[in-house]
Amino acid sequence: MRAPRASWAILGAWVALILAARFVLQDLVASGAHLRIPFPPLDASLDWRPNWRLVFPVAVGVAVVVAAPGVARRVRWPTLLAGSAVLGGAWAVALALLDGVHGLVGSVTLGSEYFVDIGRVGSPGAFLHGFVSRLAEYSVHVQGHPPGYLLGLWGLDRVGLGSVGVVAALEIVGGALAIPAVLIAVREVAGESVARAAAPFVAVAPLAIWVATSADALFAGVSAWAVTLVILATGRAGRLRAGYALAGGLLLAVTAFLSYGLVLLAIIPVAVAIHRRCWPSLLIAALGGLVVFAAFAAAGFWWFDGLAATHTRYYAGVASRRPYLQFLLVDLACFLIALGPAIAVALGRLRDRRVWLLVGSAMAAVALAALSGMSKGEVERIWLPFSIWVLPAGAVLAFGPRRAGWLASQVAFTIVLQTLVRSPW
Repeated sequence: MRAPRASWAILGAWVALILAARFVLQDLVASGAHLRIPFPPLDASLDWRPNWRLVFPVAVGVAVVVAAPGVARRVRWPTLLAGSAVLGGAWAVALALLDGVHGLVGSVTLGSEYFVDIGRVGSPGAFLHGFVSRLAEYSVHVQGHPPGYLLGLWGLDRVGLGSVGVVAALEIVGGALAIPAVLIAVREVAGESVARAAAPFVAVAPLAIWVATSADALFAGVSAWAVTLVILATGRAGRLRAGYALAGGLLLAVTAFLSYGLVLLAIIPVAVAIHRRCWPSLLIAALGGLVVFAAFAAAGFWWFDGLAATHTRYYAGVASRRPYLQFLLVDLACFLIALGPAIAVALGRLRDRRVWLLVGSAMAAVALAALSGMSKGEVERIWLPFSIWVLPAGAVLAFGPRRAGWLASQVAFTIVLQTLVRSPW
């Protein structure tokens, strides 16, 4: 099949899967199910609201389509990394500004968010010791996660930085910093030319809608650097290997105390280490991770008890009303929306085994997350730390005659989506 015809077939399948998920949820609602997903398959409401602020994302998008691929090929590597982070942050902020300043900070103060529970922490020791037994007293998002992020926000508050603006900035910057981490990993595994080709697609994607502002964006940044550090360790020797592996292992364990499901991201560096037959890196990283788990256990929080308690709370709530098999399809649809149409086509065209090492590992982690039943819907936001690792597939589109068109499709789809629906985040 010719490339254009294959691309149209992939796009058709992409649309069909999304529509199928929408119809499945609409049918469930018509049957009386209370799913709390107002605009299926996304956890968003239909709210077509074009206004003058569209100039911000349009300006960023046009600049990206016109200049980003060429700039990414020419600039020095450190400049590319810094520029990609700035571009990713600017793209997320420009999209959020469609709703004014509220679009940047409004989600932080939702009753379901971490910020409202900062005052409940008290002392860190008492908080960690009583976290599992008092789980039902916290907001919905705190119930669904380990205590790490709330503990971090409490620390910020103690030093005078516990404001809505600071928390919003922290989450946006965290999401933006995931971009250079991913590019560094791509360069390490697949070479610099591939990383440069992937850069515009990693920096500008629909998932940016949920970067400003959600805690999962921060989780994406922390976890991306954790994964990248371990990957770098697999290509080094001696003290450098040990340093990268130890830092990566410590950070991966920290990530596990931000969100339970992110332990699955370990699949990515493990796959790279196996490919390179670099077992010492994994051993050192594991030892670093054990230090963090032991520290939390000594402070009064056992990770596995927290996971069990969260599972109980989750299935006592909305998860019990969301059927497992149908939401496997819904999760896939949300995942595809967050990636965008061009990445769907790129996945169909991708033949580079080195890139597949990263992309395929991330998709395996997504599959396990879906099969676990602990993510039923809302994964356009929840899976940000996984989705960011699939975006490098876009590199395959950068070498074709229609590369500007594919990048433009990502920009246009994202702007239309942000204008069409209103997400809580």
